[in-house]
Amino acid sequence: MGIKKYKPTTPSKRWITGYTFEEITKSYPEKNLTVTLKKTGGRNVYGRITSRHRGGGHKRKLRIIDFRRDKCDMLASVIAIEYDPNRTSRIALLEYEDKERRYIICPDGLKVGDKVSSGESAEIKVGNAMPLEKIPLGIPIYNIEMKKGSGGSIARSAGSSAVIMAKEKGFAHIRMPSTEIRLISLGCFACIGQVGNIEHEAISIGKAGRSRHMGKRPYSRGVVKNPVDHPMGGGEGKSSGGRHPTTPWGKITKGLKTRKTKHSDKYILRRRG
Repeated sequence: MGIKKYKPTTPSKRWITGYTFEEITKSYPEKNLTVTLKKTGGRNVYGRITSRHRGGGHKRKLRIIDFRRDKCDMLASVIAIEYDPNRTSRIALLEYEDKERRYIICPDGLKVGDKVSSGESAEIKVGNAMPLEKIPLGIPIYNIEMKKGSGGSIARSAGSSAVIMAKEKGFAHIRMPSTEIRLISLGCFACIGQVGNIEHEAISIGKAGRSRHMGKRPYSRGVVKNPVDHPMGGGEGKSSGGRHPTTPWGKITKGLKTRKTKHSDKYILRRRG
């Protein structure tokens, strides 16, 4: 997949970059594998805004992705590579031997016509899913389960991958994309390879209108507001705030650790950087 630039016919187009979509082989999703996606505009069940700067955006259909890969010991053919507006990675449409179709996250290097499978007897091959117990050390993996049978929840975004560092006492030592090292049960499934669309991080949005298409509304910095609207507002001329960065409600931000204690903390061997 490549990145394309545009002729600067307008000032904003000078900086925009986009996808060439050369790897996409199908324009419309499978009707049976899509559901309606309801937008919230950042509002909760009481109609109050709990996540600011959300709203608008293009209408989307939610693709049902098979994160569990629980159709074991059956070959599937890749019949299409598709764009998914709900995620940064591409998705692959599989057709199994019994003619059932499912979507999976498309790894880098998977092409139409390739065969993939899942289960303990699967090969060490890009796109295949198997328990961590059967995967050799040092091989890139993605779509990793945290609990057996729960479905992959780690390393699913474009270009992501993790690595098995060691195996002992029923657990695999996994180095996450964040450099965190975590213990995960050897019975959990993971897929071989690295998530595709690696160039995603090099895409430049370029203009405000493109963010609006994605459902992101504009926001103002706190230092340009009045004191009545933000703790960092006010001052004569341009001011940098004069205090540690905070939210509009006075809560310290930019550097304050907000992660709550979780029952899974005991499985973290080394915190991320």
